[in-house]
Amino acid sequence: MRSTHPKWRTAIVGVAAVAMAATTLSMSSASAAPSTTLKKGLKVFVIPKNLGNSYFTTADSVKSQGALYALKKLGETGQETSGTADTPSSQLPIIQADISKGANALVISATDPQALCPTLNAAMKKGITVVTYDSDAPTCRSLFVNQATPQGIGDAQVDLLASEINDTGEIGIVSASASDTNQNTWISYMKQELKKFPKMKLDTIVYGNDDTATSTQVTQGLLSRYPNLKGIISPTSIGLPAAAAVLDTSQYRGKIKLVGLATPNEMKKYVADGTVKAFVCWNPADLGYLAAYAAVELASHAITGAKGQSFVAGKLGRYTVVADHTIVLGVPFVFNKSNINNFNF
Repeated sequence: MRSTHPKWRTAIVGVAAVAMAATTLSMSSASAAPSTTLKKGLKVFVIPKNLGNSYFTTADSVKSQGALYALKKLGETGQETSGTADTPSSQLPIIQADISKGANALVISATDPQALCPTLNAAMKKGITVVTYDSDAPTCRSLFVNQATPQGIGDAQVDLLASEINDTGEIGIVSASASDTNQNTWISYMKQELKKFPKMKLDTIVYGNDDTATSTQVTQGLLSRYPNLKGIISPTSIGLPAAAAVLDTSQYRGKIKLVGLATPNEMKKYVADGTVKAFVCWNPADLGYLAAYAAVELASHAITGAKGQSFVAGKLGRYTVVADHTIVLGVPFVFNKSNINNFNF
């Protein structure tokens, strides 16, 4: 049994500050876009993957100081809209309706990297700003606001699980939907990171479609199909607490290790009773807040989204556009029993 995992340790050291105030990617003031007064009264629609998802409620709401809070502070007209299911067929009609309502900007977590693009590209041709957050649609947006680097997110979860199962055993993944851009990108990096642990075997990936009942069902099926399972990764804020609820019994608690991504309030019970030792995330409210600022900067023509441009995102400070027209919020943060009660989101 190794005592530490280098990348996991790196993710932990110094990230407490990231959870409280996002790390910024600053460049010299010379690289910043020219100062431009931001427009007021813009119609900005915030479109999460689905409504009723606690992660996106935190990312978007005024109460949590997310995207709608930022828009209100900036003097814009902000509204959260989406479908009830984590599918492009549920999300697309909402996007089309928002465009018809005279949207100046769309801030969207993409349910599918291709299915949304005809509609989003048509929106951009009309002069509507399109910013993706949380989950990208790379060919049909102006800017992507990413939680952390995809590799950092994928690696952190594998390294965390490896440390808990002594680098050995069969594992499974409980993902959201099979088409989710961010889930698939993170999982691709997980597979690469797993090559460093030859005694760990990924049995399968199952999909809960970011629905609690479905996530519960596929987790139960995973346990039934693979009786020698040692660990599960669930990189979704719906899937992780659903999987934890399944494992929260004397049959599984502490015997099958579970890591993934979720908000701390969803996981406090399971960390307290030992079902989950640790998991990773970031502050989704900061993610939404940053995405809203980026959308207003773009819609106001204060920036174009070109690499090297920077702007100040209110309380979060200065951020700089990096490769692929992307802004990165920060690095993953590890929540465990020693720190989880310090957070309320």
